[in-house]
Amino acid sequence: MSVPPSRRTSRNGTADVADVLATGTQLVVGRYRIDVANGHTWWSDETFRLHGYEPGDIEPSIDLVLARTHPDDRSRLSRTAAVALHAGRPFASAHRIVDPHGRSRSVVVTGQGRHDDAGVVVQVVGYVLDVSPVTREALDREAQRAVGRALVTAAAVEQAKGAIIVTRGLAEADAADLLGEVAARAGVPVQVAASQVVAALTRGTGDASERLDQALAAVHSVDRPRGHEAQLARRRLHDA
Repeated sequence: MSVPPSRRTSRNGTADVADVLATGTQLVVGRYRIDVANGHTWWSDETFRLHGYEPGDIEPSIDLVLARTHPDDRSRLSRTAAVALHAGRPFASAHRIVDPHGRSRSVVVTGQGRHDDAGVVVQVVGYVLDVSPVTREALDREAQRAVGRALVTAAAVEQAKGAIIVTRGLAEADAADLLGEVAARAGVPVQVAASQVVAALTRGTGDASERLDQALAAVHSVDRPRGHEAQLARRRLHDA
């Protein structure tokens, strides 16, 4: 599928990356899923084609991904994949694919783990974005900042949910619902609420349960800049 620059998502950050990198260019996006227990890998049709294959031509696997990765990027991608499969933390990484015909593509891969009721990572799911239409200069300048923003945002949500899961003994879905309720009560996005919770946990006093209660209760609305302050904020964001 193709993603126009105007599309936005909040859960995985891929559209944020696309918006920054695309600069008006539509990007091809593939999907993937990896079962941690047995390594079974599923690719969408777009992901097959990004790697130079037609759907069904070959059995997808982590080894195949690494084999098709540019040698200079392979060790870094291997480390990223190992951490994702073990810990399930949200991630984003830029690397190059060299297909069987010798053609090179620049891609950004994002993903995060899915956990069972016991908190064990059972799957890693995510997206592969073909950013080849973007100039190399734009990729070098913007990709790491966009990837960093997506990673920090997703990591804060996962950390806040993790604290709720451990302290309250809730399932992941219930922890996500609780975080969403807290965010809605304060009138802020879930990502903002999660960042406030994580920050408050580091400052709280008492045992883990008390600190979590304090952190959830402290989530508050954020004033939007007005007038010339808004212009300055946008300028700082543009120059960052």
